[in-house]
Amino acid sequence: MIKIVTAAQMQQLEHRTIGEARIPATTLMERAGSGVASCIERWGGPVSGKTITVVCGKGNNGGDGYVAARLLRRRRAHVRILTMASPSELSRDAALMYRQFVKAANRTSVLSYKSKDAALSLFRESDLLVDALLGTGLSSSVTGRYSEVIEGMNEVGRPIVSVDVPSGLHADTGTALGQAVCATLTVTFGLPKVGLYQNQGIDLAGDINLVDIGIPPSYVDALESRVALITPEWVQQCLPRRERSGHKGTYGHAGIIAGAVGKTGAAAMAAQAALRVGAGLVTIATPSSLNDILEAKLLEIMTVPMPETKARTLSRAALDRLLAFVAARDAVAIGPGLSTHPETVELVQALTTRLECPAVLDADALNALTGRAAILASCKTPPIITPHPGEMARLEAEATPQSVNRDRIGTATRFARERGLFVILKGARTVIARPDGTVAICPTGNPGMATAGTGDVLTGMVVGLLAQGLPSWEAACTATYLHGASGDLASAGKGEISMIAGDLLEQIPSALNATLTRPAGDQLRLTRHGVT
Repeated sequence: MIKIVTAAQMQQLEHRTIGEARIPATTLMERAGSGVASCIERWGGPVSGKTITVVCGKGNNGGDGYVAARLLRRRRAHVRILTMASPSELSRDAALMYRQFVKAANRTSVLSYKSKDAALSLFRESDLLVDALLGTGLSSSVTGRYSEVIEGMNEVGRPIVSVDVPSGLHADTGTALGQAVCATLTVTFGLPKVGLYQNQGIDLAGDINLVDIGIPPSYVDALESRVALITPEWVQQCLPRRERSGHKGTYGHAGIIAGAVGKTGAAAMAAQAALRVGAGLVTIATPSSLNDILEAKLLEIMTVPMPETKARTLSRAALDRLLAFVAARDAVAIGPGLSTHPETVELVQALTTRLECPAVLDADALNALTGRAAILASCKTPPIITPHPGEMARLEAEATPQSVNRDRIGTATRFARERGLFVILKGARTVIARPDGTVAICPTGNPGMATAGTGDVLTGMVVGLLAQGLPSWEAACTATYLHGASGDLASAGKGEISMIAGDLLEQIPSALNATLTRPAGDQLRLTRHGVT
């Protein structure tokens, strides 16, 4: 995984690099600007003949922009700079890069900001805009000329590449401070910034590319950060390998306690996902009258009928048989499509207190624990829970879906620590938290996954990996990453609007194969639709 940092932590790393490793600040700036130019071509194709306007502020972010402008011009782009500051107002390093640009081009390529209307005219004549206005140090609301120019950049509908973070975005909280650039691509330096993966940052950052500017790895290793980004290399290392001598018993038996009348699809999708991610055997325990329905739907999955209520949900009388069912499985998932029938709720509560094997609880299993979340601490093996913000709010006293979404990292971390379990808090940039306070953010996934059943697929993938023997943390992070990667592949083929959960099931094999066959040291691009 890659550490995700705050603005202060990144500044600390840069200061150490300059002061201790004796790498000049201008060298870091040159590498940053070079990275921007390279990412633009890798992302959008050759720049030769294109008109590019680079909007530069007075600080080091502007300095990175001057470097990028010089190097884009060298690649035969028609480059103009719109500057918000006179040369005398520039930071020392930015002033040096300004002089180098003027030497390579000429002063007529540098235009001072006069008015929004003049800027709009310039932007409309451009094929691409580069935002090098405000860096990671921004802490107050954007007003005046800077607000005007950002508003203008957003209005013209041209692709925007932001340098390090979109201008106007708080690098730590991910909130827009007044006006903020809505970037198509953000090229960030050294390590990812936490604000790019929270709140408005998720929408404003666009695709995210990470550029190595030469921070010594030992400095990064010494940095204390409990938040990290899941990478394909890490997932590749976690995935279980298939032994030539292996058989279906080698790869675990996953049990899924799921289903109610009208909701057999949730059970079926969870079971299929568990098989697709590699579990050797999968069995569903379901209300007896629904057993034949699931048998007809599923070919490779076994079913066990359980006592049911008159409403055709699992009955309290099923407890002993379910305990025996769980004891015979390597891991279990509880919840998809169970319903919130009062007797089923009692059953889930009683079953949860006696869980001993690795388990994942989702959907109606979590709803059954509303006001009774303390039960989760009684599990012999810390379970994994997979709430969406609404379910998380019901588990945590005095929370609302809105308050959960405002502080997704804090909410997941706090609940995981207090209850001693693993949390997969679903949503845009899913957050995974473990009991010791460590947090991972998943870079894969897209809005097309906001459709019924995708959570059941995730639950199945988690239990499938648990059944194969992956520890809870590895299973939670790996399943979440592959779930999002499957969604990204589905989106590429179907489009976000038309996607359904079954499309994810179809893409799990491709997501697995792409991750397993990824070349070591391949260029890392943290895109809106995943790490590639």
